[in-house]
Amino acid sequence: MEKIASFTIDHLKLKRGIYVSRKDKVGNETLTSFDIRMKKPYREPVLGAAEIHTIEHLAATWLRNSDWKDKIIYWGPMGCQTGNYLIIAGDYESKDIVELITGLYEFMSNFEGEIPGASTLECGNYYNNNLPMAKYESKKFLEEVLYNLTEENLVYPE
Repeated sequence: MEKIASFTIDHLKLKRGIYVSRKDKVGNETLTSFDIRMKKPYREPVLGAAEIHTIEHLAATWLRNSDWKDKIIYWGPMGCQTGNYLIIAGDYESKDIVELITGLYEFMSNFEGEIPGASTLECGNYYNNNLPMAKYESKKFLEEVLYNLTEENLVYPE
């Protein structure tokens, strides 16, 4: 079988950042999949299941209420728990969504109140949430990465 593109990235060189993971044509539309990498694989602990679940609820809600709401297709956690995927309708580069992602992480870092969609009626396992850790991880990514982006945080390593 042919390797998928994301398995060809050297994860030992991968830094935290915003990367274009792939672009797919669906009819006449291009869908851009972004790798929102919050953790350096194998060089720091992964995100816990509860905080990445909370980040999923907060991000999906905020993005679908943002100025980009008509272009947001999907936000969800990576199985490896080092980040999230964002799929947007349109042909974009990482630099095009820096402002969007920065606004998202500012929102999540400062969120107070009930986690959106965190009830037995709205979620398959709402018990598995951790708002304090989601805020901590969001703030860490915001301050250490998003406020200090370089080319290394926007383009996959060779």
